[in-house]
Amino acid sequence: MRQPLLDVLRLLDTVPAPRGRERTAAHRLRDWCAERWPDIDWQVLEHGPEGGSLFAAHGAGPLLYSHLDTSLDDGAATVNQLVTGNAAPIGPLALDGDTVTGFGLGVARGPAAAALVAFAESGRGQGQLLLAGSGTHRRGTAGGITAVTGLEAYAGTHPLPRSAIVAKCGPPTLLWHEPGAFYLTVEVTGRSGAAMLAESATPPGGVLAHAGVVLDELARWRETYLAADPRQGQTGRACGIGAISGGWPDKPDLLPARLRIGLYVVAGDPVQPAPLAAELAGRLRARCARSALRDCAVDVAVEPVAAAAATPSDAAVVTAARVAWSDEFGAPPPPITGWTGSTDGVELRARGVDTVRLGPQARPAASDPRRDALSLAQLEAYGRIYRRLLSELPA
Repeated sequence: MRQPLLDVLRLLDTVPAPRGRERTAAHRLRDWCAERWPDIDWQVLEHGPEGGSLFAAHGAGPLLYSHLDTSLDDGAATVNQLVTGNAAPIGPLALDGDTVTGFGLGVARGPAAAALVAFAESGRGQGQLLLAGSGTHRRGTAGGITAVTGLEAYAGTHPLPRSAIVAKCGPPTLLWHEPGAFYLTVEVTGRSGAAMLAESATPPGGVLAHAGVVLDELARWRETYLAADPRQGQTGRACGIGAISGGWPDKPDLLPARLRIGLYVVAGDPVQPAPLAAELAGRLRARCARSALRDCAVDVAVEPVAAAAATPSDAAVVTAARVAWSDEFGAPPPPITGWTGSTDGVELRARGVDTVRLGPQARPAASDPRRDALSLAQLEAYGRIYRRLLSELPA
């Protein structure tokens, strides 16, 4: 399996697949697969203006799922440096012994390649493969990206299977329970002014000068939110501030009227986002009322991503995955609690599809943390598990 894996990884590394704009990569991958495995009907499922997914089917069996897009937009150095702090070009895929390093291997090119090869070389057992576009979380239509995902496009045009295997990097165990997630946007609005006249703004000096008040209260709220985590099943809670904005970078002599803070919130338990946002807004208004921000408006908007969902631990796909894991690694998958990573597995479960998630463990490459490092032996091991599940699970 190693050489086909490397061939797929090298191909994926040469074509950018930013979220919502994967169509070119999907068509190139389809053409390459059709030449290498011509007995399989490889298709591109298009969605939105530029989205695309790779799809193939051997029959009405389980779905082997991963995705084409990457969390960061490969090739978009200007955008990426907002997160990475580094605008330098990212080097190509590299191999050193058992370790392969490259951009987007963890999200999710490594396990996607293992899934593709496992499917293509499964001996035409029953099953379907979907390497979906728009599989990573992103806010609504931010940056003009369509809100329709590759999974939604697939589900709208194909009969859903009874079970699914999500091939994605994660913890060294088997997951059948994944948390939900949502975005919160905090906005504190005063009055604009001019930097040369600090008193012209409300509050004096502008809202950005008093951002610490808001950030401090958000830190307190985060502690409260995490402390209330009931740790249901395999999952837990998490929360982080991922974006802070305000003002016009080209005109810092103007004091902006609005401070905006974006948070990503994870909930393994059935948290209702709207009441949580209302409770946070109340806390922030009370805190701002005791500060220089007392005359500012405070709002908290919520954008749901997905709700937490679990597959029964005795479902056929879970039982089969446990056995396959034990046979491959020589021991049962270890127990886990507090897992906070969410994938399209929650969307599949919401549609009534019993779903498990398993895949290799990625780490930042020592030479460049924007690149991931993966063990090829691990990728091969998970590929064997994927192939076995395709052949053993009922249609």
